[in-house]
Amino acid sequence: MNILPGILLALAIAVAGGWSAEFIGTTLMGLPKSPISGIMMAILIGIAVSNLIKLPAITQPGIKFSVVRILRLGIVLLGIRLSLAEAGEIGMKALPVIIGCVLTAIVLVSYVAKRVGLTDRLGTLIGVGTAICGATAIVATAPTIGAKDDETSYAVACITLFGVVAMLVYPFAAHWFFDADPFKAGLFLGTAVHETSQVAGSGLVYQEYFGDAKPLDVATVTKLVRNLGMLAVIPLMSIYYHRRTSAGAAPPPWYTMVPLFVIGFALMSLVRTIGDTAGADEKVLGFLSHEQWKALVGNVKAIAEYCLAVAMAAVGLGTSVAGLRSIGLKPLGVGLFSAVVVGAVSVALITLFY
Repeated sequence: MNILPGILLALAIAVAGGWSAEFIGTTLMGLPKSPISGIMMAILIGIAVSNLIKLPAITQPGIKFSVVRILRLGIVLLGIRLSLAEAGEIGMKALPVIIGCVLTAIVLVSYVAKRVGLTDRLGTLIGVGTAICGATAIVATAPTIGAKDDETSYAVACITLFGVVAMLVYPFAAHWFFDADPFKAGLFLGTAVHETSQVAGSGLVYQEYFGDAKPLDVATVTKLVRNLGMLAVIPLMSIYYHRRTSAGAAPPPWYTMVPLFVIGFALMSLVRTIGDTAGADEKVLGFLSHEQWKALVGNVKAIAEYCLAVAMAAVGLGTSVAGLRSIGLKPLGVGLFSAVVVGAVSVALITLFY
C-alpha cells in the first residue's frame, strides 16, 4: 500500500491553505497580518478538491493515513505543551461538563431518534458518536448492539458532517459566548465538537484567529478525557441490548478501548514534567542544556502543529457531500439536533460551574 501520494496531496493542501490565508489577508485586504486561518482554508480547499475533482484511487490510502496516523502523532506531540499537573488539572475541571454532555447525548438523542422513527440502534450510534469520540465510538459500539452496516454508515456520515461544521463555526461561537476566556472556550470546544481531529482543528482555528494557544491545550485534554468514556459506555450499551435481544456481541476487552494516543500524550506530558524540574545547574533529562531543552520543546510544538495541519487537510479531502444524499432527512435531522443540544448543554454547564 503506497501512502505517499495521499500524504503529499494533504501536505500540498495544507501549504495551499496557509498561502491562501496569507494572500487574502495581506494582499487582497491590505492588512499587516492576515485574519484568515490557514487551517480553515486547508479544510475548505480539501472539501472543494474532493467534491469537485475525482481523486485518483492511489491517493486514498495516504489520505486515510493522514487522518488517523499523522493526526494521532500530532496529538501525542501536543503533550509536550503541558506538564502532567497542568493536564491533570484541566481534566479534573472538565469532568463535570464531560459527564453532563455525554449523558445528555446518549439519553436524549436516543429518545428523539426513536420518536422520529429511526431504529434504536441508529439512534444509539448517533448519540454515542456525538457524546464521546465520533466515528471511533460508533464503529466500536456497532457490533456490540448488533447494528447493521447501513446504520453504522449513516451514523458516521451524520457525525462527520456536523462535526466539520462545528469545527469551523464553534471557535468563533466560543470566543463570543465566553468573552474570550481561553479556558472556557477550550472546554466548550473539547465537549461540543465530535471527532478528536475536529476538536484539534477547532483549537487550531481559535489559535490562529485569536492568537491564544490555551484553548487548544484545554480542548485537547478535555477531548482525551472524553474519549475514555468508551470504557464505560460501550459495555453498558452491550449489556442493555443483550437484555433486550440476543443480537450483538460482547464488548471488547477494556484495554483495547484506551486509545494509544491518549497514553502517548500522557507520556509526552511526563517528559515535559521531568524536563522542567531540572535545576539551573543540572542537565535537562541528563544530557541537554536548558537552552537546548527550550529549543526542543519549541520544535516539537511546531512539528505537532504541522502534523495537525496535514491531518486537517486530509479531513477536508475525506469529506464527501455527495455521500450524504443517500442518508435521508431524518438521520440528518437527528444529527443536527444532537450537535445543537450537546453544544447548548456544554454552554449551560460551563456557565453554571465556572
